[in-house]
Amino acid sequence: MAIRGRDLVREGLMSGFKLKRLGMVMEPEPGNPQEIEGVMNPAAVRGPDGELYLFPRLTARDNYSRIGIARVRFDEVGDPVGVERLGIALEPEADYEWRPDGRGGCEDPRITYVEPLQQYVMTYTALSPRGPRIALAISKDLFHWQRMGLANFAPCHGIEFGDVDNKDASLFPTAIPNPSGQPEMAILHRPLFPGTRPEETACCSASREVDLDRESIWISYCSMSLESYDPYRFRQFSSHHRLASPVSP
Repeated sequence: MAIRGRDLVREGLMSGFKLKRLGMVMEPEPGNPQEIEGVMNPAAVRGPDGELYLFPRLTARDNYSRIGIARVRFDEVGDPVGVERLGIALEPEADYEWRPDGRGGCEDPRITYVEPLQQYVMTYTALSPRGPRIALAISKDLFHWQRMGLANFAPCHGIEFGDVDNKDASLFPTAIPNPSGQPEMAILHRPLFPGTRPEETACCSASREVDLDRESIWISYCSMSLESYDPYRFRQFSSHHRLASPVSP
């Protein structure tokens, strides 16, 4: 697998957007064992220097994943034409990034510049001993990352979020109103409740109604004070509710 470039072109104030495919901007580097099974699922973010950076998942043999850093290169007309590899942002080191079989993974990053913190926050999938979980790291310059640990989700309606797989998280850049109307930081995420994965439901021959309580995109809120931001509190989430649920069988 590789990463393809996209060019978003605005054509007039009221006419919306168009996508123009430009081709490949990054593919596995020949002879690089860190990328032998693919480069994929990158975060894309502007750095303090104004440059555009990709943070791809680099997949080595046996699905061992690291998060790389690459600067996007542009041609004379401003189209992306490739990348300059700059190293590794994160690779499995923490206990929640390793599995008992010796495999590990830091996967599928999303990066948001969180304005109240004045820092970049990366959410990524940590391949923990209990399965995929959402982890967070923080940086001021995109090159030096400090782990903040796993995101913690309070129980909701008898559902223990900490006991289910979760991934694909993305933070909002600034506070938004919580269900009570108070401004709080928020995260989108995709809990994968037991028995609801496609590979599990595909094996069931009986017809199955869509479970609106499970297979959904959720939003959760962090109740940290807006006056005194503590980055390490920025992983405690509650006030969960479904943001997008399946409506068609």
